[in-house]
Amino acid sequence: MHPLATGGKTPAANCNDCRTRPHAAAECPCLPAGRWCHGFHAATLDQRRIENWWGTHPEFGVGVACGPAGLVVIDIDAHSTKPPSRDRILPGIPIADHVNLAGLANGFHTLAVLAALRSQPSPADDTTTLRVRTPSGGLHVWYRTTDSRRWQCSSGSSQGRALAWQVDVRAHGGYIIAPGTTTRHGTYSPLGAIREPAPLPAWLAQELERTGHLPAAVPAPRPVPPRAWQAVRAAGGGRDQLTRVLEGILAPVQECGRVPEGAGFSDALNRAAYTLGGLVAAGRVTRDEAERVLTETAAAVRPGQERRAEQIIRSGMTEGLKRPLHATQGRRP
Repeated sequence: MHPLATGGKTPAANCNDCRTRPHAAAECPCLPAGRWCHGFHAATLDQRRIENWWGTHPEFGVGVACGPAGLVVIDIDAHSTKPPSRDRILPGIPIADHVNLAGLANGFHTLAVLAALRSQPSPADDTTTLRVRTPSGGLHVWYRTTDSRRWQCSSGSSQGRALAWQVDVRAHGGYIIAPGTTTRHGTYSPLGAIREPAPLPAWLAQELERTGHLPAAVPAPRPVPPRAWQAVRAAGGGRDQLTRVLEGILAPVQECGRVPEGAGFSDALNRAAYTLGGLVAAGRVTRDEAERVLTETAAAVRPGQERRAEQIIRSGMTEGLKRPLHATQGRRP
């Protein structure tokens, strides 16, 4: 937990040195010294520190750093704003023009639609976990993680990663306001009798993964698969040879399309992006062409998972670009 500014939702202010001389939290002497600079980075379970902070400033609110606490909190908003374009209401799920959206007004609605599409109850109605009503009429639904995956935050109104319109996700890199905290707008009040977060539902974890809430895996340096080496050695000729190069590298990704999920898709796409990044660095294919074929192949194999695929491609190519892939590298005596 960490202090929030009196009457507000933001962390308590940094000390003067941290305000006037910006620096990374990891390099700050305030945190080892027990001061609360740098927001959720100062979060602690040290009882003496907690007693000192709130004993000195009982008016402070309480924030909880979601990542270290193993939390994923679904933050449902109920703002009176105009809905975005249809492709941003449920990212990755097309909504046809003939579907009437006149009654769609807030995050409670979009989350209910997403849950209904998956034949699941909405998290807003989940009485098995801690739910906290916000002063603005929204709802925080608290879940705990059950594995080591580092779920990422998002804003439901963002043009980037998002679960649903007006539905934010609080996880690694973010914090949530603890129930009982009072701001100038009101108190964060728990609903019902449940005071503990339940495990993150499997279907919701799948939706978070689909919408890019996991960091893309970065491939460790390792030998390029034999099939890809055969393609690399063919590089350097005309267009037909380049086509064979790309086909050989992308074949493992395409094979994942034989089944609707699993099959090591993330790893296969990672390897392909890593290998193509190496070819781009070696001048054997352009970056635009590499990104295009990777994106098109991923979209054909796993439609609706474009944001997740984009992360994987970007990460894999970034690593591959550091290691130019020349045809002579893979030859053995």
